[in-house]
This record gives sequence, C-alpha cells and structure tokens, in this order.
Amino acid sequence: MSKPFILHMLTTAKNLSPFDVNMAIDAGWGAAVPYINVEPDEVCALVQDAIFSRSPKGLKNTGIFIGGRDTKQAMDMLKTAKDSMFPPFQVSAFADPSGAFTTAAAMVAAVEDELATKFSTNLEGKTILALGGTGPVGQIAAVLAAQAGASVKIIGRQLEKAQRIADLCNQEFGAGKIHITAGADTEKADYIQTTDIVFATGAAGIELLSAELIASAAQLKVAADVNAVPPAGVAGLDAFDNGKQITGSTSGAVGIGALAIGNIKYQVQSQLLKQMIEVEEPLYLHFEHAFAAARDYIKSSK
Repeated sequence: MSKPFILHMLTTAKNLSPFDVNMAIDAGWGAAVPYINVEPDEVCALVQDAIFSRSPKGLKNTGIFIGGRDTKQAMDMLKTAKDSMFPPFQVSAFADPSGAFTTAAAMVAAVEDELATKFSTNLEGKTILALGGTGPVGQIAAVLAAQAGASVKIIGRQLEKAQRIADLCNQEFGAGKIHITAGADTEKADYIQTTDIVFATGAAGIELLSAELIASAAQLKVAADVNAVPPAGVAGLDAFDNGKQITGSTSGAVGIGALAIGNIKYQVQSQLLKQMIEVEEPLYLHFEHAFAAARDYIKSSK
C-alpha cells in the first residue's frame, strides 16, 4: 500500500499561511502538517523525526516546506534541513517565506518578458529602482534582477536600513558577485529620471510611484506593482494590467499589475510543489528555482 503524501510545513510565525496550505493540497499533497513558532535550531530535529519515521521508499511521499517572513532565515533553515539528511534518508524541501520567493520570481520574469516583447531588450545593463524594496519581495526581486545583469537600487524610507538590506542581498544571496546599492525615498525624484524599470514592492495600499514621477521618467520602460490593495503602488496601474501602456508616461512605459504577477506566482508555486512529488531524487528549492520556473511558464504560455 502506497504511503500518503505528507508535507511538513515549518514556519517561524505564529500561524502558517492558509495560502500555502491550499497550494500544497491542490498540488497533490494529501496532508499539509503545520509546525508554528519554529526556532531555527529546532529544524534539524523536526526534519530527522520526519525522515526516520518512514522507509526510504516511503520517503518519496514526504516533503518539507519552509515559510516564515525572513528571507535569510528561510534560506538558513533550508540549508539546515538539507544538512540534516543523508542517503537514503532524504526528502525534498522548498523555501518560500511569505510567498516572497515565488512572487519576486514572477515579477522579474514578467518584466523581463515585457522588455523582450515591447522593447526588444533584456535586463542586462538596465537601471532598476526597487521602491519599498527593503521587504522580502523587494530583496529577492533585486537579487534576481542583479544576477541577470541589471543595476539595482533598493529604495527605502530609511537610508541606513536600505543600505543594510542591500549589503545582505549582495553577500547572503548574491555570494558577493552582485552589487545592489541603496537609496533614500526622498531622493527618488532624482533617481527616476535615469531609471528603466520600477519594482513597486512596498506595503499594501501605499502609492510609491506618483503620476508626476511617471511623467518625469524619460527612459522608463516597465513598472511592476505587487500591491493589489488600492491605491496601487504605481499611479494609474490596474491590478489586472499586463503590458498596458501607463497613462501619463512620456516614454511609452508599460505596467504589470499585482494580479497579473499573482497568476504567474500561483503557477510557479504549484509547479514547484508538484515537482517535489514527482522527482526521484530530492530537490532543495528556493528563489533561483522559482525564477527558472517563472521564465518557463511565461515561455510556454505564449
């Protein structure tokens, strides 16, 4: 008799995301078991409890999901989970704190596609502002774009915090091979004049890019917004917009709204959760795998 598919879902938060639970069940996991308020030093014991309770054959129907809100902590926990296992006691693990990895991947891949479709170019050499970029989505979007060759500046209300986050992204996620910089929100009127792309990744219901700033952005090509709660993070951008020209743009810039990004994010998370079920060898999935999946999804959808 085949063992049921069980996904052990770990989070440092007081609640596990209902979104992630629904995604796991819909992807084919028969049970999604929550572990809340998990301390990072508890990961090894939890993982080993999961792997030693089943035979190697039964482990093919077992997986680990890591949530929470902190991107570095999630990556550290993913590494701990991987290091806690050894052949033949190994299972797949997937980190996606607050959905940030899959959301950022979807946004950057969507922007990349608009650049190719509307402007016959790519991310390499482009100047990007990550507005409200100190949060999880902004961090990972900045890293992915920088890895693709863009010059990225994380913008925050507090320059010191933005610089700290930029340093974290460069060292922890970029292995010192990328150079993301930081800027203050009070200076974005100056930055926008030489910006090609805007990622609006701030808190819900806050306009980050005004109509006035859009009009002054002489070389803006694409603006993407992950905020579905009115007002939009980008003035005049509807959550369903998907490559529509932004009203008031003097450069012919196009916008990508939160629900257009969200559809790609949904497909990517579902695909990665299904991969964990289907593969013979264990996978250890994070933002780079999500980006590859987002690119593949967009390509296959054309």
